[in-house]
Amino acid sequence: MPQEATARIVGELASRGYNAEREAVTLIASSEDPDATLAAVVDATAADALKVTADDVRAVQDDTAPRGASARGREDDGQPSSTADPGSPPPGAESQDEAPADADEHPSVSTGERSSQTSSTGSDSDGVSPVETEGSVASAGDAGTDAGTVQRSRDDGADRSADQRSRDGTADRSTDQRSVSVENDMTGRSTGTGEYSDFVSVFRDRYDKLASKLRGRVNHRPTDAIESMAGGSEVALVGMVNDIRSTASGHWLVELEDTKGTFPCLVMKDRNIAELVDELLYDEVIAIEGTLADDAGIVFVDSMHFPDVPRTHQPSYADRHVQAALISDVHVGSQEFMHEEWDAFADWLYTEEAEAIEYLLIAGDMVEGVGVYPNQDEELDVVDIYEQYETFNEKLKQIPGDIDVTMIPGNHDAVRLAEPQPGFDEELRDIMTAHDPRIVSNPSTVTVEGVSVLMYHGVSLDEVIAETPEHTASYDEPHKAMYQLLKKRHVAPQYGGHTRLAPEEKDYLVIENVPDIFHTGHVHKLGFGKYHNVLAINSGCWQRQTDFQKSVNIQPDAGYAPVVDLDTLDVTVRKFS
Repeated sequence: MPQEATARIVGELASRGYNAEREAVTLIASSEDPDATLAAVVDATAADALKVTADDVRAVQDDTAPRGASARGREDDGQPSSTADPGSPPPGAESQDEAPADADEHPSVSTGERSSQTSSTGSDSDGVSPVETEGSVASAGDAGTDAGTVQRSRDDGADRSADQRSRDGTADRSTDQRSVSVENDMTGRSTGTGEYSDFVSVFRDRYDKLASKLRGRVNHRPTDAIESMAGGSEVALVGMVNDIRSTASGHWLVELEDTKGTFPCLVMKDRNIAELVDELLYDEVIAIEGTLADDAGIVFVDSMHFPDVPRTHQPSYADRHVQAALISDVHVGSQEFMHEEWDAFADWLYTEEAEAIEYLLIAGDMVEGVGVYPNQDEELDVVDIYEQYETFNEKLKQIPGDIDVTMIPGNHDAVRLAEPQPGFDEELRDIMTAHDPRIVSNPSTVTVEGVSVLMYHGVSLDEVIAETPEHTASYDEPHKAMYQLLKKRHVAPQYGGHTRLAPEEKDYLVIENVPDIFHTGHVHKLGFGKYHNVLAINSGCWQRQTDFQKSVNIQPDAGYAPVVDLDTLDVTVRKFS
């Protein structure tokens, strides 16, 4: 069926205060007279209802079906009509083949070097950058849709001509093959009270989880056992980084802590591993191997190990051609929110080229918030936080009703700043009802048709970029900072810095299971690549440069939508700005 009809139906229902199930919109659009069916559904739906369901539509269709046939085209004997093919799409629809490939490919913003083919190798500890995923950046106009001239307002219910939207013949997105599950969602499970015991609990849990990934690689001994060993003994220790300092001679002294105590470890400046010290953050868990000094009071380090993603990691793929759009940092409510670019993105989702996009994953900062940074009130277009979410909900209504939406909060959203951040409270969930989004905590792992996506807003990326060498992490290549978090197997290793951490009975920020995709935002920069076969994507933003960003020299990558083929993990970046 034409996607234009789907858009108009969503707009009509939204203008009357109704959300709609995806199947309900599909049933209306595929009926013989969509306008009559829509009018009948609206008349039959209670005024205080919030959502039109598929059952509501079927009830109307059953009531209005011609005598001798049901709304589904079956004849009196209950057998399929001889003129209807059960395996064929509805009239005017095409089969769900793969979306057409781009004719041209262009270098992606902030992705570094790329090979001509998707590589299965990632970066090593020796500092060699991994080969990036094959991808492309294209504007909506490259695919035959002029993002700058597409008519936008849907809620007026007006029809659009075929030359405006080119939706005729576009197949519906199927919902019967979809599969989504969520892990590590701590919403509603917060137990922390801020007591000392809570901090002990969360750090012990972190140590136990990450140490278990290292003990199989070294012959670990606890600190109290090492203290009783003779000088010159070979030792291995798994510990949390408690202190890092340089000596008068330029060597590095790294103090490691385990559950039994602390022990000093000396990394000589002329050793190859000395450069790894520059990558260390406080409170991350590592393993070292070395030799005890003659007086047994210090370890001379020979090798250093991180929990890391195994080099042998093989990602999972979807069993069919299906795509997910990954975006973040929408910032509705800001004067710099990109209304026209967002509208162009929403319009493009109705085109044939985007028909394989069945999932939208939003990695935080749906709204601009209030009081997040100095003088922010001078840059707000919507000053009330609840009105900001209401406006965001209206923008969300613009996307096709059959796209599955998952979102996590960010540091601008109206949740606690300390991580992990629970999903929005019920008051905000009642506002953000468009398309019945899946709202989970920051971070969470969302498995989409067998492909696991670790969603994390990304506040800790600021610290990684600030405290590690530029060649390992920078704002121009944000995906490389993400590699560091994968290497450390923790999304926010350092406590007490800019990243606020909430003590819970367990550490929800540990990357226990290796994801297939790691999706972040926050830094308003676009970049993607592969690290040990994990696809890392920082998806940019939908906000032009603010005065505050000018003051700290941040030039955002705005108006981009990375799209991932879940059956191959290839990336295409669409530009709408």
